[in-house]
Amino acid sequence: MSKPLEGVKIIEVSVWAYVPSAGAALAEWGAEVIKIEPPTGDPMRGLVSAGVGPMEGIVFPWELWNRGKRGLALDLQKAEAQEIVGKLCESADVFLTSYLPAVRSKLGIDLESIRARNPEIIYACGTGQGAGGPEAERGGYDSITFWSRGGVSDGATPPDYPRPVQMPAGAFGDSLSGISLAGGVAAALARKAATGKGSIVDGSLLGTAAWAMQMSSVGAAVAIAQAPEAMEERSAPNANTAAESESAESGSQAASKHAIFNPLVNVYRTSTGRWVALCMLQPDVYFEGLVRAIGREDMVTDERFATPEARAGNLEQIVEELSKAFAALSFEEACHALASQRGQWDVVNRAQDLLDDPQAIANRFVQHVSYSKDRSLPIFTSPVHFDRTPPDLVPAPEFSADADEILASIGMSEEEILEVKISGAVV
Repeated sequence: MSKPLEGVKIIEVSVWAYVPSAGAALAEWGAEVIKIEPPTGDPMRGLVSAGVGPMEGIVFPWELWNRGKRGLALDLQKAEAQEIVGKLCESADVFLTSYLPAVRSKLGIDLESIRARNPEIIYACGTGQGAGGPEAERGGYDSITFWSRGGVSDGATPPDYPRPVQMPAGAFGDSLSGISLAGGVAAALARKAATGKGSIVDGSLLGTAAWAMQMSSVGAAVAIAQAPEAMEERSAPNANTAAESESAESGSQAASKHAIFNPLVNVYRTSTGRWVALCMLQPDVYFEGLVRAIGREDMVTDERFATPEARAGNLEQIVEELSKAFAALSFEEACHALASQRGQWDVVNRAQDLLDDPQAIANRFVQHVSYSKDRSLPIFTSPVHFDRTPPDLVPAPEFSADADEILASIGMSEEEILEVKISGAVV
């Protein structure tokens, strides 16, 4: 069957790439996906369009993550629009959203409101840092939440490289997290087909990164357990050796030479060696607040940066000045400054830092699996959780440990089991 989800109806209220990419996959698998956009449209529509030739006017990022869907624009701040969503959900199988909890409540698309119209609808959310924990209301982008905070950038950066490498493609973490979320929705549909019960499905950018990086994260935990003295190294700044040995000035030069199309989507090194990652896709909205927060109010009135047009002609100079500003701040000072402004940002972690990440702990992305009284191993859950209940992880099986039970479950007697063991068919 080429379209296994044919007959499934999905209402999607989401923007950008992460959750829309999940919707695109579900549409490709045969579901009817109704994409509801705000009156101004999904911001993805405004990123890039082809300027010449037969593709002129095609906004290809929008097409990538929204192909195959049906479109409807609603102003969900109006009661009439909320009623339309409610009626659509009455006959839908899945509600899919990327909006943060407070916004969902404001727009009447929170779990309680949607379930009031359809008690057994599958309610699926894609978030930055997970559905729980102290940062549940904080948004995220893949370049900062998945790539930087999730330890992927650090893991991909060669030891002698002067700065953390950037993602190999736009929406890289979004697309990986989105296909994971789509798989979670498919699993929930299977459960609903079997039981009639709709699940709550939660996926996140950070959870997907933790799942992808756990060989490094857990490997670091094992190494530390074997050599406790490594704890001191593990707690050191995460900049690589080459970057730590460079001066702030040389780090700024490395950053300014890197190809930049938006200086507010970039990584910057602090005076203590650690890096912060910015992902402010609307630079004109966030520029003034950012530079004031990091102590560079002078950049607001500097004629090179005073207008959007001036900034567009001086991108390298902006990167140079921001590099100097962050190089004058400690990592802690930079984080405090960035937390005081509205633009999107996060830290550049190593994979092992996820073991102590407050969001990973609060959402139980990382769990300590017990093997004996004094032995345990931190292991990361799969990146999609159901019904706001993380799975309880258990150890992998010992070699052929459950042979007798499995063979008995298909009707084999004790004599038959013994015979296949003697023959060597079962080891």
